[in-house]
Amino acid sequence: MINNGESKMDKIIIATIHPWNIKNARWLKAHRRGVVLVTDPKRLTPDFVRKHQPRYIFFPHWSWYISPEIFRSYECVVFHMTDLPYGRGGSPLQNLIVRGQYWTKISAIKVVEGIDAGPVYRKAMLRLSGTAEDILVRASEIVFKKMIPDILKGGVSPKPQQGKVVVFKRRKPQQGAIGNLKSEKKVYDHIRMLDAPGYPRAFLAFKHIVVNFSKARLAGKKVIAEAEIICRR
Repeated sequence: MINNGESKMDKIIIATIHPWNIKNARWLKAHRRGVVLVTDPKRLTPDFVRKHQPRYIFFPHWSWYISPEIFRSYECVVFHMTDLPYGRGGSPLQNLIVRGQYWTKISAIKVVEGIDAGPVYRKAMLRLSGTAEDILVRASEIVFKKMIPDILKGGVSPKPQQGKVVVFKRRKPQQGAIGNLKSEKKVYDHIRMLDAPGYPRAFLAFKHIVVNFSKARLAGKKVIAEAEIICRR
């Protein structure tokens, strides 16, 4: 059992869908009583939450609407991959990398009405090297094995965000095109930042084919990557 000092009777709900987060949620469930794992957004209804009466609901890498009936009645915590209030909004990983950033902080914040506007429980450093999948797996380890246990220890009240608010716009699939990039480094970053399950790949589009790229690496003045060629019908 994880000895966090919290009551073993306190239930928590973890709502997440990605395989790396589900794996770590199951690890936490094996080490702590009272963990309820939700992997289908449709299951997370007010009635479901009332049934379990959780002390916390944790949302690692969650992109779905959270009902006000839930977050106004229960302590809901989301994990956002920026040093808030910098980087509120969508596609934080990609927006950071296209800005040339190689380190960030994961912010654990309380869910409120505004997008990513809630007070902060904890922040933890995160390195932005490797593919998007590498980064997301690394973030999951930090969230489940450091940040959630720290919050469960108790004694920490979330503090209001401080600093200038910078809002990120959610990126669109067509922004994955690499044809206008002007350096090997930018091409490499563009491919790797979209290289994870569920993300639209970086691509080149021609009249009759689309070429999607993954598994990129820099080799001197070249980028070597795996290509998937799709013929347009």
